[in-house]
Amino acid sequence: MTAKDMALIQTLLRLNKPFLSPADLEKVLGQRRPALYVTLNRLVRNGVLVRLRQGVYQLALQSADPARIANQLVYPSYLSFEAALSRYGILSQVPYVLTFATTHRTQRMTLGETTVEFHQLKPSLFFGYTLQGGLYVAEPEKAVLDQLYLVARGLSALDPADLDLSALDADRLRDYAARFPASVQALVEKHRHA
Repeated sequence: MTAKDMALIQTLLRLNKPFLSPADLEKVLGQRRPALYVTLNRLVRNGVLVRLRQGVYQLALQSADPARIANQLVYPSYLSFEAALSRYGILSQVPYVLTFATTHRTQRMTLGETTVEFHQLKPSLFFGYTLQGGLYVAEPEKAVLDQLYLVARGLSALDPADLDLSALDADRLRDYAARFPASVQALVEKHRHA
């Protein structure tokens, strides 16, 4: 690694960003495309940068935080469904995919080794999340409802035995469920008494 590469790493670390876009690197390097892409390929080849996906880079010495990166790539979005349920200990299984709610179209992407899915919710159902350590995450009750919304639409399956709903705020769950279709409300009752 050259002294120039080391200086670049120090500059990029000061940006304090979970990922870097070509536009970020264009400003720092003072290069225009296509020369920028030649430089980016060299930096990836030399182990300075890691290409997480097209147009998304990270310093090789930083540990990847795919959830934060995904949360910033698709805005607005928040971590929900099975990923949030597992995070809260409500779901007994650990999912292989990070799942987010968004008002944009449903999509799937890969960031490095991590698969990320974004499920579209109507704007009226896009609520009930908080900022936790730089990541927007559904409240536990909302994550349950989001997951049941997918189940009601036939887009997911869920075994009631895999859920532990004992720590949920029953009033919040009831209030939030009232905003969802009747099919989701029926699933809430079924899972609460399972």
